[in-house]
Amino acid sequence: MNTLHSLGKICLKKRLAVLNNQFILTLGRGSYLLTLETEAIAASWDELCISVGFPHDSRLWDAYSSIVRHCGWIYEFSGFVAVCDRPIRISRNEQKQLHAEPGTPAIEFADGSGSYFYHGVILPENWGKLPHQQWQSQWLLEEQNAELRRILIQNIGYARLCQELAMEEIHSWAEYTLLRIANYLEPFTLKVYDGQDWDEGGERAIWRDEISSEPVHLLKMTCPSTGYIHVLRVPPDIVSAREAIRWVNHGIDPEEFSVQS
Repeated sequence: MNTLHSLGKICLKKRLAVLNNQFILTLGRGSYLLTLETEAIAASWDELCISVGFPHDSRLWDAYSSIVRHCGWIYEFSGFVAVCDRPIRISRNEQKQLHAEPGTPAIEFADGSGSYFYHGVILPENWGKLPHQQWQSQWLLEEQNAELRRILIQNIGYARLCQELAMEEIHSWAEYTLLRIANYLEPFTLKVYDGQDWDEGGERAIWRDEISSEPVHLLKMTCPSTGYIHVLRVPPDIVSAREAIRWVNHGIDPEEFSVQS
């Protein structure tokens, strides 16, 4: 107990002195950053030491512990201190990534500001503040970030893209139409073999990432009885609607299906 008492007293005195010099009495020159996630860990030790009864300046401790409990990051500059508020809400998915459905910030502050994330990917504010039903297909042609384009396609859906973007008809057969999004190439990363090398484990292959792109081919299927339109993406090397529906059906030609009433 005496050892704990001594260590805690030294630690707390040092930290309260920093608090006193940097925040309570004076504003130093230059800048100083107090990161509250780090301070919270240290403050829990301080609180333990105080709980076993060693003397401390209660005024400074109350001020310091209040800052740790209620504030975000603190930046001190010459002549003023910037105190960041803590968010009132933080949303995450099951993988603990920052996430909220479009239209709702994943990190929200009391003044209404916030940041928008979708499964860990930060969204532009003009996207994030709108529900996905109000997202615009045109954004797909303007956005350069591949991850954001993937999120756009996922939330807008191929059916809306077909309706709202210019499409080039490649081929049609029966109630099936093979389309291509005009003036659009989807980027992807390709692993390219780049020779061999030797290390301590012996011979190993060397691979490098190469950025490539491909057109987006969509198979539009119209139900003859209900008129319902369904759209699926198919590989870009498919050039006929019949070949596309065969690919969708895992190699089975549509004429091989028996129609049952």
